[in-house]
Amino acid sequence: MKIAVAKGDGIGPEIMDAVLRIFDAAKVPLEYTFVDMGKWVFDKGFSNGMTPEAKHTIEDLGILFKGPMETPKGKGVKSVNVTARKTWNTYANKRVFQTLHGVDTVFSKAGIPIDITIVRENIEDTYGGIEHMLTQDVALSRRFITRPGSLQVIKYAFEMAKKNGARRITCGHKANIMKLTDGLFLECFQEVAKEYPELRSDDIIVDDLAMKLVVRPQDFDVVVLTNLQGDIISDLCAGLVGGLGFAPSANIGDHIAIFEAVHGTAPDIAGKNIANPTALLLSGISMLRHLGLMENAAIVENALLYTLEQGVHTGDFGDKNTPALNTTAFAEVIIGNFGKTPEHMARPLLPNAPVTQTAFKLSRNEMMVSEETQQEIIVGVDMFIESSGQPEFIAKKCQRHAGVKFNLINISNRGTQVWPTGSVYTNLVNQYNVRFESIDGSPLTQQDVLGLYVSLSGDFRICSSELLNMWGERKGYSLAQGQ
Repeated sequence: MKIAVAKGDGIGPEIMDAVLRIFDAAKVPLEYTFVDMGKWVFDKGFSNGMTPEAKHTIEDLGILFKGPMETPKGKGVKSVNVTARKTWNTYANKRVFQTLHGVDTVFSKAGIPIDITIVRENIEDTYGGIEHMLTQDVALSRRFITRPGSLQVIKYAFEMAKKNGARRITCGHKANIMKLTDGLFLECFQEVAKEYPELRSDDIIVDDLAMKLVVRPQDFDVVVLTNLQGDIISDLCAGLVGGLGFAPSANIGDHIAIFEAVHGTAPDIAGKNIANPTALLLSGISMLRHLGLMENAAIVENALLYTLEQGVHTGDFGDKNTPALNTTAFAEVIIGNFGKTPEHMARPLLPNAPVTQTAFKLSRNEMMVSEETQQEIIVGVDMFIESSGQPEFIAKKCQRHAGVKFNLINISNRGTQVWPTGSVYTNLVNQYNVRFESIDGSPLTQQDVLGLYVSLSGDFRICSSELLNMWGERKGYSLAQGQ
């Protein structure tokens, strides 16, 4: 089977060469097609960090194994890592964090075993990178959480938990504050949980989750989160087991999957042959299992676990009283330990599934739309305006533009209501949200809203606007703090 391989930047080529040498020694039945991605590709003028040939190859083969990659700073370009995950809709980021004997942490020394799988939504949230400066003082980032996208990753998490015999699956969220976005994610979790009554499912506010992971990590099994929260919590979990050098990562989509080390490129040690290849090797082992190469995966992983148990280490971890091995020597020791069984966490030698190359040739983009069960109506609009005036001054001007179809309901600044009630102790910036709703809740048209926009623009610069929608009795918008 052919897979695409991108060696990456910094220490990427060294650790990728070490991992592929281990795979070759284990007679892993894969062929590697090397593709051009990373900082040096940005520097050649490719703004997405990959050549057109690389994109075609990855889409043709369906599997990308990649080393760490750097995004040039200050050039207005997007991260190639995020671009790859989003372009190919690898909607589930799976990271497994386990106690590795030979990698000392405060928990391993206390005899507390850790086995946590974080499933992070990988496409949406603030990682859409949709940002605007509304005024010279106010930046806006749009956070998209969608029902179809949430269902995709949550269903994956439940299926994976069921397949692996998980004892618990938890939704981490901030729905107590972000009632619509995180609220939608939590709602989808609760909806999917009904289809898996055999699994214990629960939810937890993400800040409480962070505290409990540090205090009692052994209580958690599978945790599914939105993108940004999942990014932060997965790095926290990496710290529980020894750092990002021991954190594998799999990005799973319906057609394409990406396996990578999530640590940085470490340019300070690049070219010195001293980097730790463990994270990339663990990611590669996850890739082998994804491809059905169970026996090869077990042979390599057992050799790695045995090697760590023996106290063999690179310079970034382990007993400082014993000599550290370089990248090449560390890989060679692992190869020499093929066939040996670790004392802890030994993997069973399951047979490989038949290796088949599955090519998905798509002719158009898939559209994911949920069926609407209730009619959508427009009941108002939020107008985001630029002004340095006081709330009362703004309210008087806005009321003159309300006409016969709108009522001025409230004015807020940075999410806090400042009119009709508020406090002079609330500090203000030069951007307000002015909320108009229809008189008596009557449905409005987009033409009604545009008419208000034109009228209001005579007095204010309008930075942005959002329709206030309702589905049945359900409001599709949040209230201001203090409203």
